[in-house]
Amino acid sequence: MHEDSSRGESLPTFPRGPAAADSLFVIPHENRFESDPDAVLGDLPGLPSGWTISTPDPSDRFDVARLTHLLRAHERHARGWAGSGVDDVLVEVSEHGLRMRENVVVRDEDGDIHAWGSVHDRSVGRMLFVHIVQRDLSDDVADSCSDLLVEWAEAQARAVGRARGLAVQQIDTGAFEGDQRQARWLAGSGFEKVRTWWQMSRPVTPDEEGLVATPDRWTDRGVVFRLVRRTGAGLPDEDDLHDVHQVLEGAFVDHFNSSEETFEEFVHRLREDPGHRWDHWWLAELADGVEGGGRQPVGALIGTVSEDSTGPDGSYVSYLGVLEAARGRGVAKGLLRTIIADAASRGRNRVGLEVDADSSTGATGLYTSMGWVTKYVTESWHRDVPVA
Repeated sequence: MHEDSSRGESLPTFPRGPAAADSLFVIPHENRFESDPDAVLGDLPGLPSGWTISTPDPSDRFDVARLTHLLRAHERHARGWAGSGVDDVLVEVSEHGLRMRENVVVRDEDGDIHAWGSVHDRSVGRMLFVHIVQRDLSDDVADSCSDLLVEWAEAQARAVGRARGLAVQQIDTGAFEGDQRQARWLAGSGFEKVRTWWQMSRPVTPDEEGLVATPDRWTDRGVVFRLVRRTGAGLPDEDDLHDVHQVLEGAFVDHFNSSEETFEEFVHRLREDPGHRWDHWWLAELADGVEGGGRQPVGALIGTVSEDSTGPDGSYVSYLGVLEAARGRGVAKGLLRTIIADAASRGRNRVGLEVDADSSTGATGLYTSMGWVTKYVTESWHRDVPVA
């Protein structure tokens, strides 16, 4: 179960059916951040002479390449290997991504980038913060870059909090377990480590294609597991997408750091993932005991593709949620069996997921019993910023 815990505390009503089709993939607001870093930061104490701040240019291949290098070097140092690529950078800095994000970079006198900050207006009261500083800078320069990125993020938190009408805006950032430099900076800037996450993986073998009758649709003990339907134009059925959203909202309402995310924001964000595929979205529905012979959506799983340039691709469980009324009927296990069988049918060799190490749902026991093991560990660090 991916317990990103960003699901809403209520289930707002949105238009459904043909009348809403044109707005299905439209974000209902403009960027809430301050786009001019000079207006946010002013003086730049501690930086070497000639160093400046600016925003990265997604059309400049050198900027994109440098950000990709910084991100991959950060991952290699803190985790042991790099998994991100150009597409992951473009999610943050492209014109499409900037509808809900803002970025700042620190450049030397030649224009080369040495530090990068990115903020994401993730949901009500929750702003994600990416914080990357080149690993081989001298300690004093690296510390100055980190301080500058945090100061910029604080100002952006106030900006987005004001735009949303909040008194307090949370900054949510993270670190790999064992990254002492990152932890030192975050703790020194007033962040608190609030959660630990297990990044788990499970091998997949070709014979596991037979775990279910077909990943497209199968039934077990009165529960139907099926792919989200597609229209004649190839787009997903909008009612099915609303069902996925509402199941996940309801399943995670009481989970750690839950906050409201509208349907439009939810769909927009999921489509940004470089591994997004519409044929990796599944619903679980009760087919028995429903008045009028209909079906009641009680579970949902959203999967993505984990690409690997050196070997077979994998699948990833981005979201898995089951409504409380249906727990104990094997819904979560059935959805997991479905994505495993789907991965096997596509020639993939693994399925990954993330789980809250402190989860009280028993999810970790389910995953380990089905063959998942922890590959590495990440941490969530939070800070609340008063908006006024």
